[in-house]
Amino acid sequence: MNVRPVRPDDATGINAVYNHYIRATPITFDIEEWDPSSRDAWIHAHGGGRHQALVAVDDERVVGYASSGPWRPKAAYERSVETSIYLAPDHVGRGYGRALYAALFDALVGHDIHRLLAGVTMPNDSSVALHEAFGFRQVGYFTEQGYKFGRYWDVAWFERAGRP
Repeated sequence: MNVRPVRPDDATGINAVYNHYIRATPITFDIEEWDPSSRDAWIHAHGGGRHQALVAVDDERVVGYASSGPWRPKAAYERSVETSIYLAPDHVGRGYGRALYAALFDALVGHDIHRLLAGVTMPNDSSVALHEAFGFRQVGYFTEQGYKFGRYWDVAWFERAGRP
């Protein structure tokens, strides 16, 4: 496995990972699949500084990605970033998530981030365990935040300091 910064030619691979979660799980509240042209703008917006994206590549295939992006659009929130991570289903539970998050958090050092935030659709024991392993703690629990697959889903919110 190789972890590296996202490149424009990763759009199709990232979408292959993410669109699975749109189609098959409540983990993301997107309901329409992404196409490569939509992902191009996202890749451009995650090119460095506080807002980055890294991909995990296995045998030349993108098998996961982790990102940091704006939490809220208002300027006073700029030092708070939301993190996210997705893995191809056949690569879950093999250490890729830990490697991706470790690389992302290392890449964010020195970029004046005060808080890292993560929303986790519940239930999701593996995502909770991953975030807690990286020092996140649950700070909120919002009930019935998203409607998908004929039901409402809760979201737990986690945070950690931006600097270790």
